[in-house]
Amino acid sequence: MPTTTIHDVIIIGSGAAGLTAAINLAQDRKVLVLAKGALDGGSTNWAQGGIAAVLDGGDSFDAHVEDTMVAGAGLNDRATVEFVVSNAPAAIERLAALGVPFNAGEAFGERWHLTREGGHSHRRIVHVDDATGHAVQVALLKAARANPNITLCEDMVAVDLITSRHGVRYSGDGHVWGVYAFNKATKHVDALLGRATILCTGGAGRTYLFSTAPRGATGDGIAMAWRAGCRVSNMEMNQFHPTCLYHLEVKNFLITEAVRGEGGLLKLPPGVPGGGERFMPRFDARGELAPRDVVARAIDHEIKRLGLDYVHLDISHQPPDFVRHHFPTIHARLLDLGIDITRDPIPVVPAQHYTCGGVVIDLDGRTDLPGLYAAGEVTESGLHGANRLASNSLLECFVFGEAAARHIRAHWDDLPVAPPIRPWDESRVTDSDEEVIVQHNWREIRRFMWDYVGIVRTTKRLERAQHRIALLAQEVDDYYGNFRVTPDLIELRNLLEVGRLIVRSALHRKESRGLHFTLDYPDTLPEAIDTVIAP
Repeated sequence: MPTTTIHDVIIIGSGAAGLTAAINLAQDRKVLVLAKGALDGGSTNWAQGGIAAVLDGGDSFDAHVEDTMVAGAGLNDRATVEFVVSNAPAAIERLAALGVPFNAGEAFGERWHLTREGGHSHRRIVHVDDATGHAVQVALLKAARANPNITLCEDMVAVDLITSRHGVRYSGDGHVWGVYAFNKATKHVDALLGRATILCTGGAGRTYLFSTAPRGATGDGIAMAWRAGCRVSNMEMNQFHPTCLYHLEVKNFLITEAVRGEGGLLKLPPGVPGGGERFMPRFDARGELAPRDVVARAIDHEIKRLGLDYVHLDISHQPPDFVRHHFPTIHARLLDLGIDITRDPIPVVPAQHYTCGGVVIDLDGRTDLPGLYAAGEVTESGLHGANRLASNSLLECFVFGEAAARHIRAHWDDLPVAPPIRPWDESRVTDSDEEVIVQHNWREIRRFMWDYVGIVRTTKRLERAQHRIALLAQEVDDYYGNFRVTPDLIELRNLLEVGRLIVRSALHRKESRGLHFTLDYPDTLPEAIDTVIAP
């Protein structure tokens, strides 16, 4: 049967943002951390690149801020960018103290090895080989497991935020008291209550057919916050990573930005006009180190122009020991697939990689609703603007995870205890005997989002997508109202909600800026204005 439990703080998500918040809160609060699958199943564990921070004497906060603003096409909030950049070195120190084994420097006096990625004017990326996210996840989980004030709970799929409207006595102030979550073990929906709730649910990459995001990146936090009453911003800004491995047996394997940062060159494959030659200099003077949106559109252009399945990313001109040392994970994985990157080029295609838009928050991680905070990819903090600068994403998780925890601890006495809340009611629904509908609709939305709302857009394509979403949403709403929830149904409902927000935002922006490129409005307007949508 459904149960109700009470905690100090509920954190939805067990990646970098969620665990950072939990560790900071656990100094004096009892924290429940929920994962929809395994504790290490989120995007943090997949991150190959590194973390951007000013750690070299020749670098500066101003340069990091400027690089971030340029990549974000001016849509960033400068105050947010300055806040995150200035807090970056301290965040790196705290991770090192937790045991993250950043690569040691190779030059005299260099504490850590710093690499450079696209859009950065300096070497400022600390990393752990090419598996930084995994090393961070391991260190954070170790610290969380060792803390008696943190309870880690796997296989809990968040359904909806619990707000004042779910109280036994209705109150219209919109306060968030926790979350209803589907317990995979019991197959029931439990009510998990807390005086504060933090969304750290990641992005919405699985809205698209091709994505580097893990299976669980279905926009759950964005959809739940929207339904509860939060504003969302810049949902049209979806970053497509230029270089995802093209392989018929392996899907969604990312080839990190650092390969290009360490000299990797994009070339046309043999057998076509210009085969074997670089093409990026034709699109941007920065070549392979241009921002991701520029590189992704260039690859997309060449693939469509020549009817290709992929282009080549080639780092084989570098010494073999250099390649194996800097990219051991990629080298080993591709070697298993018959590709030796010390000798062979890597076939790559663009894929959805990062959700730059999301739930609107302030510098304390607060959303529009009292009691609800958010951190990481689920948010639109103002850091990324129209395009995320490489290796700023993990950094955002650490800075805002700590900021949310700090604000909750400082204002604990202002957070009221949860009132009596109605348990989840499943008395009027039955088990579904048509799960095929969920699977079919899941595939359909990801296909038309890729075709109509991808790297290059038009108004006509967006309107087609909007029409399809409206039809599917009606079907899914009817289904949701009549049958018991399942993880797949919960995720499909959220995918449709997020898809609708992406399309609505894209139709609203009458220009091309950063990640949003439309053939109907190819120019960039003089003023950068956020696309903010309120429920």
